[in-house]
Amino acid sequence: MTKKDIIIFSAPSGSGKTTILKRLFELNPDRFDFSISATSRAKRDNEIDGKDYYFLSEAEFRKKIANGEFLEWEEVYNGLFYGTLKSEVSRIRSMGKIIAFDVDVNGGISIKNLFKDSALSVFVMPPSIEELRRRLEFRATESTESIAKRIERSAMELAMSEKFDHTILNDDIDLAVAKAQKIINTELK
Repeated sequence: MTKKDIIIFSAPSGSGKTTILKRLFELNPDRFDFSISATSRAKRDNEIDGKDYYFLSEAEFRKKIANGEFLEWEEVYNGLFYGTLKSEVSRIRSMGKIIAFDVDVNGGISIKNLFKDSALSVFVMPPSIEELRRRLEFRATESTESIAKRIERSAMELAMSEKFDHTILNDDIDLAVAKAQKIINTELK
């Protein structure tokens, strides 16, 4: 049996994957380290460069792509990139910790395909598209146009849930975290 040292959480935006991961980190201090993604989107007021994301200009992002510095990357919308730097995997592995990824659905599938059996992939399912829209609106971090794009994209993402090792329905955050912890305890011994 291959030792799993990677856990991937993916979901449509607003499903709660980041909240679940943050709670898992609180329950498992020192077990995981978070792989910080890079993005070309603008930093939100509450975000910190190098903690929440590595914020790059579109030109910087494209240069890193050309230099082969990404494990995976995607142009989610025109000119809006997200990706995982290879240096993040090296940084976390050098500490002997499990690498935790909080990535979009295509990124999650790409990472799982790269690492195969050494990665555990979890899809976080929202209770409904209506609830997903409500959560995105409640965040108050997105424009109406951006929310509409995310909702439109979520239909495609929900259809890919079967490509993940496990699916967790997030209609109650405490139950979702408990299920995620149980999966981790079983799969990442």
